[in-house]
Amino acid sequence: MRRRIKGYRLIAHTADVGIEARGAGLPELFANAARCLFHVITDLGHIRLREIRDVEVSAPDREALLVAWLNEFLYLFDAENLVFRRFEVTELSETRIVARVHGERVDPERHPMKTGVKSATYHELKVWQDQRGYVARVILDI
Repeated sequence: MRRRIKGYRLIAHTADVGIEARGAGLPELFANAARCLFHVITDLGHIRLREIRDVEVSAPDREALLVAWLNEFLYLFDAENLVFRRFEVTELSETRIVARVHGERVDPERHPMKTGVKSATYHELKVWQDQRGYVARVILDI
């Protein structure tokens, strides 16, 4: 399955879901990776921007930061029943990200669940730069 979506795409992977996100810079890359995560979970077009959250995540390196970033959203989804579709990265270093994110509480009428995601994993994790910007590949455990 190779479906192209602006800023990210789903990639074929046995038993799990692979995502590939792009960005002109790292902030856009991290925002697109989070957007793709919620695309896997539900229909982004039905998420309203009713709640704003400030999110801060730290990790030992850039790759671990991306995994921790995505897993923070899975925590907010599981623990607080929140879905997001807008991600404004305000600070980003190799080991820390701060962002303001917009979304709402899950409404089963408008947010049918497409795929249950357990976690973002380190399996085949890669973040690199090419001639068009930054790219990340992450496998989601479903």
